[in-house]
Amino acid sequence: MTSGGASVAAGTLFSSLGHRYSMPAAYSSPDAPPEEQAYSHAVEANGFLFTAGQVPMTPDGDLVEGGVEAKTRQIMRNHESILAEADLGFDDVVKTTAYFTDIDDFEPMDETYADYFDGDYPARDVVEVESLPAGASIELVIVAACED
Repeated sequence: MTSGGASVAAGTLFSSLGHRYSMPAAYSSPDAPPEEQAYSHAVEANGFLFTAGQVPMTPDGDLVEGGVEAKTRQIMRNHESILAEADLGFDDVVKTTAYFTDIDDFEPMDETYADYFDGDYPARDVVEVESLPAGASIELVIVAACED
Protein backbone atom coordinates (compact mmCIF):
# COMPACT_ATOMS: atom_id res chain seq x y z
CA MET A 1 0.00 0.00 0.00
CA THR A 2 1.32 3.43 -0.90
CA SER A 3 0.42 6.78 0.65
CA GLY A 4 2.15 10.07 -0.15
CA GLY A 5 5.40 8.47 -1.30
CA ALA A 6 5.50 5.95 1.57
CA SER A 7 4.61 2.27 1.71
CA VAL A 8 3.32 0.30 4.66
CA ALA A 9 4.33 -3.34 5.20
CA ALA A 10 4.20 -5.50 8.33
CA GLY A 11 4.16 -2.59 10.79
CA THR A 12 7.06 -0.83 9.12
CA LEU A 13 6.88 2.34 7.07
CA PHE A 14 9.29 2.80 4.16
CA SER A 15 9.80 6.22 2.58
CA SER A 16 10.12 6.61 -1.16
CA LEU A 17 13.90 6.87 -0.53
CA GLY A 18 13.94 3.48 1.18
CA HIS A 19 14.30 4.72 4.77
CA ARG A 20 12.69 2.40 7.32
CA TYR A 21 10.43 3.78 10.05
CA SER A 22 8.47 1.86 12.66
CA MET A 23 4.73 2.41 12.82
CA PRO A 24 3.73 4.53 15.81
CA ALA A 25 2.22 2.82 18.86
CA ALA A 26 0.13 4.83 21.34
CA TYR A 27 0.19 4.28 25.12
CA SER A 28 -2.26 5.29 27.80
CA SER A 29 -1.96 4.89 31.57
CA PRO A 30 -4.90 4.62 33.97
CA ASP A 31 -2.54 6.04 36.63
CA ALA A 32 -2.09 9.36 34.82
CA PRO A 33 -4.65 12.14 34.30
CA PRO A 34 -7.46 11.25 31.90
CA GLU A 35 -7.01 12.02 28.22
CA GLU A 36 -10.08 14.18 27.72
CA GLN A 37 -8.93 15.71 24.45
CA ALA A 38 -7.50 14.39 21.18
CA TYR A 39 -4.10 13.09 22.32
CA SER A 40 -2.35 10.01 23.72
CA HIS A 41 -0.27 9.93 26.89
CA ALA A 42 2.64 8.77 24.75
CA VAL A 43 3.52 7.58 21.28
CA GLU A 44 6.40 5.27 20.41
CA ALA A 45 7.96 5.79 17.00
CA ASN A 46 11.36 5.12 15.45
CA GLY A 47 12.98 3.94 18.67
CA PHE A 48 11.71 6.74 20.91
CA LEU A 49 8.77 7.29 23.23
CA PHE A 50 7.36 10.82 23.08
CA THR A 51 5.13 11.78 26.00
CA ALA A 52 2.41 14.37 26.08
CA GLY A 53 3.16 17.17 28.50
CA GLN A 54 2.17 16.35 32.05
CA VAL A 55 0.96 18.95 34.51
CA PRO A 56 0.57 18.33 38.26
CA MET A 57 -2.80 16.61 37.91
CA THR A 58 -3.92 13.43 39.67
CA PRO A 59 -5.45 10.46 37.83
CA ASP A 60 -8.82 11.80 39.07
CA GLY A 61 -8.22 15.02 37.13
CA ASP A 62 -7.56 17.24 40.16
CA LEU A 63 -4.79 19.84 39.95
CA VAL A 64 -2.33 19.41 42.85
CA GLU A 65 -2.18 22.40 45.17
CA GLY A 66 0.81 23.30 47.30
CA GLY A 67 4.47 23.84 46.66
CA VAL A 68 6.58 23.25 43.60
CA GLU A 69 8.00 20.05 45.11
CA ALA A 70 4.55 18.45 45.50
CA LYS A 71 3.60 19.49 41.97
CA THR A 72 6.85 18.07 40.57
CA ARG A 73 6.34 14.75 42.38
CA GLN A 74 2.87 14.41 40.84
CA ILE A 75 4.19 15.17 37.37
CA MET A 76 6.95 12.58 37.81
CA ARG A 77 4.43 9.98 39.09
CA ASN A 78 2.34 10.62 35.97
CA HIS A 79 5.37 10.17 33.72
CA GLU A 80 6.51 7.09 35.63
CA SER A 81 3.15 5.41 34.99
CA ILE A 82 3.22 6.38 31.30
CA LEU A 83 6.79 5.11 30.86
CA ALA A 84 5.81 1.85 32.59
CA GLU A 85 3.07 1.25 30.00
CA ALA A 86 5.87 1.04 27.41
CA ASP A 87 8.08 -1.06 29.73
CA LEU A 88 10.41 1.91 30.24
CA GLY A 89 11.65 3.91 33.23
CA PHE A 90 13.47 7.13 34.02
CA ASP A 91 16.79 5.48 33.10
CA ASP A 92 15.54 5.44 29.50
CA VAL A 93 14.79 9.18 29.38
CA VAL A 94 17.08 11.08 27.01
CA LYS A 95 15.39 14.50 26.85
CA THR A 96 12.96 16.58 28.86
CA THR A 97 11.36 19.96 28.31
CA ALA A 98 10.08 21.89 31.33
CA TYR A 99 7.61 24.75 31.00
CA PHE A 100 7.03 27.26 33.81
CA THR A 101 4.68 30.19 34.22
CA ASP A 102 7.20 31.49 36.79
CA ILE A 103 10.86 30.68 36.05
CA ASP A 104 11.62 31.13 39.78
CA ASP A 105 10.00 27.70 40.24
CA PHE A 106 12.86 26.10 38.30
CA GLU A 107 15.26 25.59 41.23
CA PRO A 108 12.81 23.79 43.57
CA MET A 109 11.51 21.74 40.63
CA ASP A 110 15.07 20.78 39.66
CA GLU A 111 15.89 19.56 43.17
CA THR A 112 12.85 17.24 43.22
CA TYR A 113 13.26 16.19 39.56
CA ALA A 114 16.88 15.12 40.20
CA ASP A 115 15.69 12.48 42.70
CA TYR A 116 14.14 10.48 39.86
CA PHE A 117 17.36 9.94 37.91
CA ASP A 118 20.41 7.82 38.71
CA GLY A 119 23.72 8.79 37.19
CA ASP A 120 23.60 10.80 34.01
CA TYR A 121 20.73 13.26 33.61
CA PRO A 122 18.84 13.63 30.34
CA ALA A 123 19.26 16.70 28.16
CA ARG A 124 16.72 19.37 29.08
CA ASP A 125 15.18 22.58 27.85
CA VAL A 126 13.57 25.06 30.25
CA VAL A 127 11.01 27.53 28.94
CA GLU A 128 9.00 30.26 30.67
CA VAL A 129 5.50 30.70 29.23
CA GLU A 130 2.52 32.93 29.90
CA SER A 131 0.09 30.10 30.70
CA LEU A 132 -0.26 26.31 30.74
CA PRO A 133 -3.21 23.89 30.40
CA ALA A 134 -5.67 23.62 33.29
CA GLY A 135 -4.13 26.66 34.98
CA ALA A 136 -1.01 24.68 35.92
CA SER A 137 2.26 26.42 36.73
CA ILE A 138 4.59 23.59 35.55
CA GLU A 139 4.48 21.14 32.65
CA LEU A 140 7.05 18.50 31.74
CA VAL A 141 7.51 16.63 28.46
CA ILE A 142 9.71 13.53 28.19
CA VAL A 143 11.41 11.69 25.34
CA ALA A 144 12.73 8.21 26.14
CA ALA A 145 14.82 5.79 24.09
CA CYS A 146 13.23 2.40 23.46
CA GLU A 147 15.19 -0.81 22.94
CA ASP A 148 14.95 -2.35 19.50
